[in-house]
Amino acid sequence: MSDNSCPHWWQTGVIYQIYPRSFQDSNGDGIGDLVGITQRLDYLSDTLGVDTVWLSPIYPSPMHDFGYDVADYCGIHPLFGNLSDFERLLAETHRRGMKLILDLVPNHTSDEHPWFIESRSSRDNSKRDWYIWRDPAPGGGLPNNWRSFFGGPAWTFDEKTGQYYLHEFVRQQPELNYRNPAVVSALHDTMRFWLDQGVDGFRVDVIWLMMKDPLFRDEPPNPDWNGINPFDSLQHIHTANLPEVHELIKGMRSVLDSYAERMMVGEIYLPNPELMKYYGAPGQQECHLPFNFQLIDTSWEAPSVKKVVDDYEIALPPGAWPNWVLGNHDRHRLATRVGAHQARLAAMLLLTLRGTPTCYYGDELGLENVPIPPEMVQDPPAVNQPEIAHLVGRDPVRTPMQWDDSPRAGFSAPGAKSPWLPLAANYREVNVARQLAQPRSILNFYRKLLAYRRSSSALKIGLYRSVELKSAGAQQNCFVYERESRDQRLLVALNFSGQEQALGLPHTGSGVIALSTELEREDRVEELSSFSLNPNEGCLILLP
Repeated sequence: MSDNSCPHWWQTGVIYQIYPRSFQDSNGDGIGDLVGITQRLDYLSDTLGVDTVWLSPIYPSPMHDFGYDVADYCGIHPLFGNLSDFERLLAETHRRGMKLILDLVPNHTSDEHPWFIESRSSRDNSKRDWYIWRDPAPGGGLPNNWRSFFGGPAWTFDEKTGQYYLHEFVRQQPELNYRNPAVVSALHDTMRFWLDQGVDGFRVDVIWLMMKDPLFRDEPPNPDWNGINPFDSLQHIHTANLPEVHELIKGMRSVLDSYAERMMVGEIYLPNPELMKYYGAPGQQECHLPFNFQLIDTSWEAPSVKKVVDDYEIALPPGAWPNWVLGNHDRHRLATRVGAHQARLAAMLLLTLRGTPTCYYGDELGLENVPIPPEMVQDPPAVNQPEIAHLVGRDPVRTPMQWDDSPRAGFSAPGAKSPWLPLAANYREVNVARQLAQPRSILNFYRKLLAYRRSSSALKIGLYRSVELKSAGAQQNCFVYERESRDQRLLVALNFSGQEQALGLPHTGSGVIALSTELEREDRVEELSSFSLNPNEGCLILLP
């Protein structure tokens, strides 16, 4: 694809996800809040240099799933502050030239949401059909074999009305029925409420799950199940990715398009042929960016990563804009997955591929999963399934941001309550203040890379082309690609191995190393055809 000379903000910018409970506690209760995030905006805009802030849910909630069980779509949980605090955060974000997007959680509400309280009050209540209710199976028992992501069946029996309600997550998260036009209208009103406040868009939670099979058929067994997570024992063909969901998303997009320059990112875990459908079609557009999680799921080896990137680029529909993710609040920390020695390389990959990158808070420090003592485990999948808590628990990636070496790591004041999750044991060595003072720290590498990306037309809007290497060893251990715009041509060379690699580049002549992962090389390469990478090194090379 040729470069995009008139890009939108969501195409050129870098998205930074904040887990609000864990970013900055301003009032000493051990939980992060909106005032705290506002206090740290200069870090995001000036020190780090990101463009868009994405907040995980901040709505009123009983917190059975830490905000993804929403009790009021148009409010702020008192833990995080109030609407005035949000308005100030939004204004200060915009004043610094950044954008702000919210998590929208339309698939389900809390069982304490007024809609569900009405719905479960009686079978003939006007909101009964706002949720998904089913009679027991003939002879009694569950309506079908659908399972919850968080363990156990996806149905809970309501004694008062004698029916089961559907929940694909915890039982306190009943599923909304989007086959009811009134529910669709209520969703659109929710979107308009926040768009009228001035938010720049939404990350939409589990958008591909929002329609269910109207016949409520059993799901077939998964012949490839590895026997570990019971949820994976079924093929979820009746609860995910139903064709009807696309009409629903088109309606959401039409709401966004009635406002200027707003965007929507959809959370979708699907292979390329299905993922691409969520872009929509000309005149029937859907997500601006269907989230692409393939770099999280693929094995961390150069040939695998190269294939993922090349296949994704080929699969993109005309005019579709790519995006990449390497970490979020649901998956193991980046440095834990790829190893601390490869964390910088992964960052260079994420921030130099074509498309919009999303970074997860703390990855710029090289944070790793934090072990959580059993008595402090809070995440529902881990609590409900202790035998696989180490695989499904998400607490280890949601721990407080490490700002300095003070007793609460700068997340809370020294005399505050203990943070809601434990700090990493190494926070006195791994924190923002310490790394800013270290010229070659991973944080300073991120800063330099983000600054270069912001100034580079090739990285922001240029085309992508992978490079075939002449060295057989390098083919197995390195991934090299070009980014090119009308006025700039760059070579990105990444060594996924712990050994030096002679690349065998099909390039002749010279180049200039603009940036290396260890911040050790910024010099001229006289002959590219003989260029080598150090162990675990990535280099960004400016070509003539």
